[in-house]
Amino acid sequence: MVSIVKSSTLLGVEGVLVDVETDTSNGLPAFDIVGLPNSVVKEAKERVRSAIKNSGFEFPVKRITVNLAPADIKKEGAVFDLPIAAGIMLCSKIISDKFVNDFMIVGELSLDGGVKPISGVLPMVHSAFKNGVKKFIVPPENVKEAALCEQAEIYCVRNINELVSFLNEPQMRRKFKPDEDIFLESGNTFLDFADVRGQENAKRAIEIAAAGYHNILMKGPPGSGKTMLAKRLPSIMPPLTFDESLDITKIYSVAGILKDNGKLINTRPFRSPHHTISPAALTGGGKIPKPGEISLSHKGILFLDELPEFKRNTLEILRQPLEDKEVTISRVNSTITYPADFMLVAAMNPCPCGYYGDGDKCRCSVSEILKYTNKISGPLLDRIDIQVEVSAVKYEDLYVNKLAEASEDIRKRVVRAHNIQLERYKNEGIHFNSQLTAPLIEKYCVLGEKEKETLSMAFDRLSLSVRGYHKILKTARTVADIEGSENISVKHIMEVIQYRGFDRKYIV
Repeated sequence: MVSIVKSSTLLGVEGVLVDVETDTSNGLPAFDIVGLPNSVVKEAKERVRSAIKNSGFEFPVKRITVNLAPADIKKEGAVFDLPIAAGIMLCSKIISDKFVNDFMIVGELSLDGGVKPISGVLPMVHSAFKNGVKKFIVPPENVKEAALCEQAEIYCVRNINELVSFLNEPQMRRKFKPDEDIFLESGNTFLDFADVRGQENAKRAIEIAAAGYHNILMKGPPGSGKTMLAKRLPSIMPPLTFDESLDITKIYSVAGILKDNGKLINTRPFRSPHHTISPAALTGGGKIPKPGEISLSHKGILFLDELPEFKRNTLEILRQPLEDKEVTISRVNSTITYPADFMLVAAMNPCPCGYYGDGDKCRCSVSEILKYTNKISGPLLDRIDIQVEVSAVKYEDLYVNKLAEASEDIRKRVVRAHNIQLERYKNEGIHFNSQLTAPLIEKYCVLGEKEKETLSMAFDRLSLSVRGYHKILKTARTVADIEGSENISVKHIMEVIQYRGFDRKYIV
């Protein structure tokens, strides 16, 4: 006899429907799982056998073949334990086949027949729902997360006995009702820009970066406030849309680090990996590929402090994701693509000791400074929209009577500029100026004759690339939005040009 149970697997951060086909026939007792299973899936044979027997049911002494279709997609994890058990019990007539086709079933089994939680339930349910599946059976610990897919009917079973009763007796079913508030309460107490004294130029650059989702690099001596500024950036970032919250939550679900399985993440991620991070940890991967730091920063901020201390090959990995907004991980049996639409925020010292230009403190040689700064390649630097010098704080700035501007006030301007962008690009499929493509730049960054002349001089003097030219236009568009200006003017371009000073060779 052959039975078919719907289940799912993950391909990146998207779910893929899988038919768990089970055949039991006479012959020498055997239990085979085919369809590109990894070792964890193959081990399901022992978990399923013990779980069925320890639940009080008879395990068939037959030749059992389980096929996970489509067979050309790599299957990973213990997600298939429960559907495999359901398929075997269908073939044994323990479970009626009258209702099972209505459900997608996922879950890991313990040896006593209990159902254990799995990672990635939200993207599995979300993708299956879009493909026509309306009802789902999931582990109890995953039920709140699965219910984040609105309109889907979510049910849970705690063990195999409950699964049998659930499928055989429709009156036993109780659909899970999610909380009205599906957004995770923010446990973050954001640091405030009111704590930062001085550094008005750097604050202005940070504000522009937040408003247009532009990459930014801060360079300055130790103690000038680079890290302090970066850590306060989340306090002024614009709010997430529902689709952005859902995308972020799906990534964290796949990674298995979702804090509250019943809530959507509603704050932009802020990831700050140490400079000893490996390339695989940054991009994602491993024996069982998981999202890396750049994917966990999706729709949020990736902060790289002490940028030249990172290995050069690690930094060069960022070049492609910064352009394509996704990262592709290739393995022998599969190729996985994770989203990576992050805002890069980086900080660095001007030289190894950090005091370049101060003759009393800096003793770095020319070769040492060149070696240090050359760790950041030209192509990577070209992808950073805003490059700002952060000078040492003066003593009088610490005791000025005037209070520094609070994050709340800065955020109002950022949100206002962001709303302008949302309205402008509502039919373009983008949310920020930094996401403008070349055709859209021509459409929305129209310049007058004076503006073209100013940009022409900058192009020659800074030896800009075409990418650098486009970065200036996109950033100038953001400055104009902050000021509520419909057109880009000369003063907007001039302000942005000062943030491209690192395009010139370092003077040592």
